[in-house]
Amino acid sequence: MTAALTTDQGIPVADTDNSLRAGARGPSLLEDFHLREKLMRFDHERIPERVVYARGAGAHGVFKLHTPLDDYTTADFLTDPDAETPVFVRFSTLQGSRGSTDTPRDARGFATKFYTRQGNFDLVGSNMPVFFIQDGIKFPDLVHALKPEPHHEMPQASSAHDTFWDFVSLQPETMHHVIWRMSDRALPRSYRMMQGFGVHTFRLVNSQGRGTFVKFHWRPSLGTHSLVFDEAQRISGQDPDFNRRDLWDAIASGNFPSWELGVQLFSEFALDDVDLLDATKLVPEEIVPVTPVGRLTLNRNPDNFFAETEQVAFNVGNIVPGIDFTDDPLLQARLFSYLDSQLNRLGGPNFAQLPVNRPHVPVHNHQQDGSHQQRVPTSRVTYSPSSLAAEAPAGFVSYPETVDGPKERKRSVTFADHYSQATLFWNSMAPWERAHIVEAYRFELGRVTSMAIRVRMVEHLNRIDHDLAAAVASGIGVEEPVRSVANHGRSSTSLSQAAAAPAPVATRKVAVLMGDGVSARWVARLRDDLTAEGVVVDLLGPVDGTVMTDDGLPMEVTRALSTVASVVYDAVAVPDGVLALPVDGPAVHFVAEAYKHGKPIAASGTGVDVLLRAHIQIPAAGSPGADAAGAAFAARSAGPSAGAFNGPRSAGPSAAAEPAGTVFAARSTGPSAGATRGPRSAAPAAAGASSAAQSSTSVADIADVSLIVADEPASRLLAALAMHRNHDRDVTSIPA
Repeated sequence: MTAALTTDQGIPVADTDNSLRAGARGPSLLEDFHLREKLMRFDHERIPERVVYARGAGAHGVFKLHTPLDDYTTADFLTDPDAETPVFVRFSTLQGSRGSTDTPRDARGFATKFYTRQGNFDLVGSNMPVFFIQDGIKFPDLVHALKPEPHHEMPQASSAHDTFWDFVSLQPETMHHVIWRMSDRALPRSYRMMQGFGVHTFRLVNSQGRGTFVKFHWRPSLGTHSLVFDEAQRISGQDPDFNRRDLWDAIASGNFPSWELGVQLFSEFALDDVDLLDATKLVPEEIVPVTPVGRLTLNRNPDNFFAETEQVAFNVGNIVPGIDFTDDPLLQARLFSYLDSQLNRLGGPNFAQLPVNRPHVPVHNHQQDGSHQQRVPTSRVTYSPSSLAAEAPAGFVSYPETVDGPKERKRSVTFADHYSQATLFWNSMAPWERAHIVEAYRFELGRVTSMAIRVRMVEHLNRIDHDLAAAVASGIGVEEPVRSVANHGRSSTSLSQAAAAPAPVATRKVAVLMGDGVSARWVARLRDDLTAEGVVVDLLGPVDGTVMTDDGLPMEVTRALSTVASVVYDAVAVPDGVLALPVDGPAVHFVAEAYKHGKPIAASGTGVDVLLRAHIQIPAAGSPGADAAGAAFAARSAGPSAGAFNGPRSAGPSAAAEPAGTVFAARSTGPSAGATRGPRSAAPAAAGASSAAQSSTSVADIADVSLIVADEPASRLLAALAMHRNHDRDVTSIPA
């Protein structure tokens, strides 16, 4: 049944296309109440956007506990495994405006509102475990420096400018967060493939009143994956809504993303070299492991973006019995700032009555009136205590921490180490992760006009690691500094994405390039094998509609190749039989770009000709050492500056996964191979093998890269997709 259009007062509207006029060509009349109301509502549609974390995407879901924490807390959602706690989660970028892109180099917000049976608990965190600063009094300075420069409002959603680097070069405490920001963690492949951290140390309180320090971690079920910087930049032009679209589409298709909630538990002063109240520090998991306790699953998209994702109001001050604060000075400042911001954005004190913010338990207090009051209280008692209305005893009791000390503007000496954890992070990186960090510093500092700022930053980097400082200095016109501090040599495996175990491949996206004459058997087999594992397969044709297969039947394509780019896919397959593809410029560019970004590529028959046309050189089949040479060629990564600071490459934790990185050079024996085209020329392949043999890169270094030339490539593609792919290839031989 169609609802009638009405005004805000419920008055039926007969015509909303024409204002009331004195004659068809006469002036509009002020008495047109519908015109005035419609324009008034339009004029007031916008509310102030968030100062930071303005661009976001959200979803509803549930949290289910599996390991109760009764010994540590009375928080109901952390002690009752039978409870299913509703949640709303908002992901966001930190620096850009609401209209900016999804894929800048930036930290991401990961905020979760738990609608518990004890009231709302908000875990307002980030995809990085540490923050820029130690004391919240510096937050306005940080944000002012990070945002577009005020005289010309540029650059948008970017830290690559003078004011940001001027600020951080004068604040050594920022060095740990900044190196995370220069790493691949600042370019998540998807919100669904992004870790989350509570950042601060909170306190759990049990039924005996005993407190335990805690850090919260979110681990994605799909593994942690990132983009490479060039890929992220291209996605910004191809699909500025890349991450929010990815989240929406996954939930809409029933592929509900999930994360494991884990906790690190500490006695209050358990660590000698890390002050748990310092938000610029983390605790390595080798020292205090993360204990998984429950699973978050997002299973419903918002019904309305503004009403829910835009109006949701998170506050680190929203805690429940069994959870309390610590004296972290950054956390203490956030307790004021979040509430104050919500009053400004949402127009008054009753924002908690908005549906997305409303607790799922009864609310009873003596607050009254104010803008946008939605409740209609019926009691005459609006005060406490009262003999006219009985009240139950209060439930939340603050942890009875003893506080004593002189009033002073001073930081603890335990906050004074600003470099050792940045060194820990650098030491933990794989060679290509280090290469990306150097490239990021070079890009960002290369856009800084002040040479004095560049020099100051290189001096800071020299205190993190001399090789890092030298590599950055050589790329930004700064003299290499004299080695000043020895690298302590410590590392943590958990900090490197390259050390991650193979992850589920569900929802990863594979593009299959199509055209008339395509092998129906090859495409059908590949699609069936991949979709059986949850992989999304898109068939890209020269135009929308269908292509004619080699068996004379039409096959429908998903979309036209011209409407997408390789950067929005995780792998590419080039089937046999399509004779036009090797001379199709967009198809060749699609493959070359995917190869550049280190994505798995599978080809068979005539599909191999597309790879050769893209200057992707393949070793000769059956030649001595061809597999090893091809693997080395496919493994080339990290760019021309890598050797200056990486040193020898190590096989590392990925060595066991060799098959995913091997080049399978055997030519296809499919139905259209050989018989109609005659023997293939070995010249290009031989040149490729020779070039590859000169590479010093071991296939064990980058087991998540595949160049797959085979008739049945699905299993190899699946193995490659399961590995962490986050390195690009040295493609100096491939045209732009």
